[in-house]
Amino acid sequence: MTFNQKQQLDTSKDYIVPIRKNNLKTVKDILPIANPDFDGSFSEHLLLYGKNGNRIYLLGLGEDKHDAKLEEAFRKLCVDTQKNWDKSIQIYANDLNDQQIRKAIIGLQLAQYEIGEYKSTKAKAFTSAVSICTSANIDAVLNEGELIGQTINRIKALVDAPPNIKTPEFLAKWSDDSAKSANYKCTVLDEKELESQGFKAVLAVGKGSVNKPVVIFNEYKGRTDKDVDLVLVGKGITFDSGGLSIKPSTNLHYMKSDMGGAAVVLGIIELIAKLHLNVNVTGIVCSAENAVDAASYRPGDVIESYSGKTIEIIDTDAEGRLVMSDGLSYAVKNIKPKYLIDIATLTGSVVRTLGYSAAGMFTHNKEMAQTFSEIGYKVNERVWPLPLFEDFESDLHSDIADIRNFSGKPIAGAINAAKFLEAFTDNHENWMHLDIAGVSFGDSPYAKMKSSSGYGIQLFLEFIKTLESK
Repeated sequence: MTFNQKQQLDTSKDYIVPIRKNNLKTVKDILPIANPDFDGSFSEHLLLYGKNGNRIYLLGLGEDKHDAKLEEAFRKLCVDTQKNWDKSIQIYANDLNDQQIRKAIIGLQLAQYEIGEYKSTKAKAFTSAVSICTSANIDAVLNEGELIGQTINRIKALVDAPPNIKTPEFLAKWSDDSAKSANYKCTVLDEKELESQGFKAVLAVGKGSVNKPVVIFNEYKGRTDKDVDLVLVGKGITFDSGGLSIKPSTNLHYMKSDMGGAAVVLGIIELIAKLHLNVNVTGIVCSAENAVDAASYRPGDVIESYSGKTIEIIDTDAEGRLVMSDGLSYAVKNIKPKYLIDIATLTGSVVRTLGYSAAGMFTHNKEMAQTFSEIGYKVNERVWPLPLFEDFESDLHSDIADIRNFSGKPIAGAINAAKFLEAFTDNHENWMHLDIAGVSFGDSPYAKMKSSSGYGIQLFLEFIKTLESK
């Protein structure tokens, strides 16, 4: 699908008319009938025919409150009707602002995602050209919307990929190829280099798999100075069996999605590089496969970490926080960024707390929390604050090591995981942890099984733009 701009709508050809609820009068001059049975409710659509037999799709935008998720309306319209589209289609956009146009483009791009990449028979690619019809200057909006949609589709493909293909080495190769095409720096540490540099926790988690762990560093520098505005640390567990604390078999096949945080980090670095933003951002992906083998680390083991702290292993299924601890420690010791954020599909506890509607947000920085909350509502990738009270620190006490990786209690699991990570941040004043287990992967009207949502790309892009403005 390609996008371009036209100054005028050609009413003799196919076009889409986005309409606010109960606001038909604003577009009456371009409709073939005066009073169609359509009120503009969110995501509803109605097909009319013009004098030349051309198709006219009325698309409901709903009310102002629906602006944050307009891409859903355009995506659904496209999925439902694009089989009937000709080689080109127009969108009447004189009544749309830049944000709405951007959302429209993202939605149309999302409709092109093909989840059946590994089927023997592939779906036919959709190749229509989309003309945005408006007299406003929207060159930047067109470019950004198209790149955002493409990036979301790329990370969805990563998360949905099967674990026999999507190994840590696969993520490293994906990242290296991306760096070459988008012009940023990618460095991959293999098992030998992880050993020499002291990534002990990453190595411990990966010991039980034939697919060896890696740590990926992606560095985008939009400025010439060396100061790093933001480090993003992503959990890249390409398959999580639970290790020796093995998970039940029900839904175990979905544990291919346990690298959702890593996918966001990989995607956002690629996106900001393509957009040439005036920021310096580093992404760190700590990737391993948590498998079961004679060499697997055990409950009761004490392992070392990059920070120098020792960790008592209570549960090998609390592995994500282990690999993340090494990434966080590396960032605070060696990069010293202004902002430090980790993102991970970390706990089932956050799903039980917030369901599938918001990510769990943990930070002591009220300004960061407010910024992320506002952005989350703006782009429909919501976050919700959860506490980091000192009360929870005793849950991670160990008699034989500096800290243990799991409290063993049936309560406050997401908080305990966040408190564990906090211990490896050296009290960084601008640190945030996002637990995206409930929003990264789940049910969708566009797939019969659970699949990736693409959550996080729009959230982080808007946050990084705030850093650029500073």
